[in-house]
Amino acid sequence: MSEVRIAAEPRTEFGKGAARRVRRANKVPAVLYGHGDEPRHFSLPGHELMLALKADANVLLTLETEGGDQLALPKVVVRHPTRGTLEHVDLLAVRKGEKVAVDVPVTVTGEAGGDTLVDVQQTTVHVEADATDIPESVEVSVEGLEAGQQVTAADVELPSGVTLAEPGEDVVVQGLAAPSAAEVEADLEASEAELGAGATAAASTQQDVDADGSESDAAGEGDVVGETEAPKSETPAE
Repeated sequence: MSEVRIAAEPRTEFGKGAARRVRRANKVPAVLYGHGDEPRHFSLPGHELMLALKADANVLLTLETEGGDQLALPKVVVRHPTRGTLEHVDLLAVRKGEKVAVDVPVTVTGEAGGDTLVDVQQTTVHVEADATDIPESVEVSVEGLEAGQQVTAADVELPSGVTLAEPGEDVVVQGLAAPSAAEVEADLEASEAELGAGATAAASTQQDVDADGSESDAAGEGDVVGETEAPKSETPAE
């Protein structure tokens, strides 16, 4: 696993306004939990934290605080829904030699059988590992996998010192039968028929709209049929 040292400035102001000010300074609000201690609030440099999390979701952070170095793992990462920038991070305080439960990414290797499709049902497996020795990923081999066969969590080979922390029967990868040429052709015909029906319905709707518009235009050439006054705002202008 990767390890990154990062400066952690203490935060004394809280709330949405204070968090926005932290983000405007290109920093990320963070809260550190763990070991029964009171939560500790920090501001972390946004660019360095973004690079650290991009390289490894389970990156081990060494927070350089006023009270000394503190090891921590990211537990909850909140990103902006459209920009993808970091909005907030919850951190878990850890110590060397301490066991933690984390989700480790799955890397699929090997070639399945010729007519078999590989369906990855889990992109991670939940494991328990030393806080300072978490694997960046685990490999799941699909070499020779046939339709109907599965690779379960119990089948995943884990590094020494790492144990499974989820039910062993959980399916990680499933082998599916590839569709025949006739099935693919039937699906294409069904899709084309569905698209054709949608286009016909849209054209019919447009004709109805055009007809309604013609009637409205005709009425507009004579007396006013009806008027609606725009609602007045009840909120005074700022």
